[in-house]
Amino acid sequence: MAKKPWRRSEYKEVIYDNEHWALLEKLRNKALQIMEALGFFHLEPIVHGSIARGDVTRKSDIDVFIPSQVSSFKVETALEKAGITVNKRLVVQATPTYAMKAYIEIDENTDVSFPLMKMRKVEREFYKFSGEVPIKNLRNDLRVLGVDKRLTLIEPTRDGHRESAIVGLEEHVAKTLGISVGTVLDRVHALSRRDEVGRTGVFIEKELSADETFEMALKRIADQNPAVRRRLTSL
Repeated sequence: MAKKPWRRSEYKEVIYDNEHWALLEKLRNKALQIMEALGFFHLEPIVHGSIARGDVTRKSDIDVFIPSQVSSFKVETALEKAGITVNKRLVVQATPTYAMKAYIEIDENTDVSFPLMKMRKVEREFYKFSGEVPIKNLRNDLRVLGVDKRLTLIEPTRDGHRESAIVGLEEHVAKTLGISVGTVLDRVHALSRRDEVGRTGVFIEKELSADETFEMALKRIADQNPAVRRRLTSL
């Protein structure tokens, strides 16, 4: 069952046991291998979410993201040169107003993504909202603050983390994370709505054929879909 957002003021101290630290190290090492491969090609990836914050579970995904428009050929070449096998490739657009993104699935819980369109500020700050770390900080075993899907602020400590609800404290959280209040309010609205009505489908999700590039897929979809064309040229 999905974790639900906290609706009241709550505060908790969480201490990690040896099993948790070992799992975090394992997941971070796997993320680092992928990020090093991309970094060798000067692609400057980040990893975001629980791996960046430290509050991992056995169900945690490894989400590596390149926060700029880059050549898909360069990304796929970087992975191939490092011997990283690709399971499948998809283009995904969450809503008509969000940028379409390329997703390269390494395995069921691991993917590399990057935008195929220019992102709006709120889209870029989503990754800072959830917590993000670049290669350098991952190498140095640094963890960062971020908000999980329960709308809970995770603050790393020496022995684990502190967690507290953010609803009603959006301005404070925005200042703490160094992002706009608008981004925090957007995420609070989106995650609260998902808690109320359940997970909704995405606007576009299509798997690429073996001989198709992400750029080709974007053009094909934009030619067929006026909403995609408008988003492609709107920023």
